[in-house]
Amino acid sequence: MSIRVMLVDDQMLLRTGFRMVLAAQPDMEVVAEAGDGAEAIANLRTTPVDVVLMDVRMPRLDGVEATRRICAEPGAPKVLILTTFDLDEYAFSGLKAGASGFMLKDVPPSELLSAIRSVHSGDAVVAPSTTRRLLDRFAPLLPSGGRRQHQELDRLTSRESEVMLLVAQGLSNGEIAGRLVLSEATVKTHVGRILTKLGLRDRVQVVVLAYESGLVRAGGRG
Repeated sequence: MSIRVMLVDDQMLLRTGFRMVLAAQPDMEVVAEAGDGAEAIANLRTTPVDVVLMDVRMPRLDGVEATRRICAEPGAPKVLILTTFDLDEYAFSGLKAGASGFMLKDVPPSELLSAIRSVHSGDAVVAPSTTRRLLDRFAPLLPSGGRRQHQELDRLTSRESEVMLLVAQGLSNGEIAGRLVLSEATVKTHVGRILTKLGLRDRVQVVVLAYESGLVRAGGRG
């Protein structure tokens, strides 16, 4: 069964380029397009979609708010934020809003296709270390939170807190296993419990929460 993709960008030429790349894949299908967030949300009411490629800066309704509204719905499609990185200062807000990752607009086609497949299978598409670099850059825009505003962290066991901190520092399951002298399967179990207890979608969201709660500081570790 093909991965159903919706392209959301106010630049028709860019959508055309993405559509041509995806159309050449036997396991992907562009089922909808939209020029802004409002049109994207309207399309989702009538068209089943698995993955949304979402631009950030668009008229009427921007990509961040559209992502927030889409991800708040049960059974929502996965969202990949499209960003120019150096210019889209608020791209990281899309991660906070529930996106499974972000892609550069000039990404090589092979990486874009791999990202779509990864997100569709339930993985976060960007490495937490990459997300950390984005958050480091724009950390001053994060709300001043602190652990007091994130009491849900108290639900974690001491081991789960250790694992969360290492995830937020960009370590893979294998690296965490080596650091804590655990099996990779055990680490995977801990990560799954962390996501469940904190109501998070994926590892990217763990990184964002770690920043907001003060577990990890911009430019450094917790």
